[in-house]
Amino acid sequence: MRVVQQSAELLTPIKEGEMLELLEKAGRVCYKSESRIYNGSAPVFVQNIVKNNHQSVLEHISLSFRLITDRGVSHELVRHRLASYSQESTRYVRYGDIEFVEPIGMPPNALSLWADAMEEAESSYLQMLAERISPEQARSVLPNSTKTELIMTANLREWKHILYLRTSIAAHPQMRDLADKIKRILEFNYPTIFKEV
Repeated sequence: MRVVQQSAELLTPIKEGEMLELLEKAGRVCYKSESRIYNGSAPVFVQNIVKNNHQSVLEHISLSFRLITDRGVSHELVRHRLASYSQESTRYVRYGDIEFVEPIGMPPNALSLWADAMEEAESSYLQMLAERISPEQARSVLPNSTKTELIMTANLREWKHILYLRTSIAAHPQMRDLADKIKRILEFNYPTIFKEV
């Protein structure tokens, strides 16, 4: 058994300048103001689009992330239907040394109980495989803390919506932690769009 931490990695590092130019071209069509495009006009135009909540313009750019999280959080993520997903399959993947994502904010005494439960689940899974039970059946003993990896793609508008919901204090702590990681990456790379999510 191995315990891992959640992570987020941007797989589509589009330069902010190129992104803003495309968004300006798309947005100016709405106002028939393409003649007002000049070198350096995109940041101000897109800031105004974001400020005025003209969200449809943001749908012209999509970003993909590689996410490491647990199965429980992944079940929450896939509820965002305007995104696309490719996720590690517990049906076809045969695990040896199982990885589990440590819960965020769990008291130390509960964390040791959690670790014991993860070791028991791993042992049961491996025993079932040894008995020639298929991985798709043996997975039934694996808990929500089982690590999963997925690629998630969404347009900028949807990323803003996801971050608004999932960085809220009302969000599940594990989900909020992953959303905060994504938010930091987006704020760093694309401050014009994500600085005030």
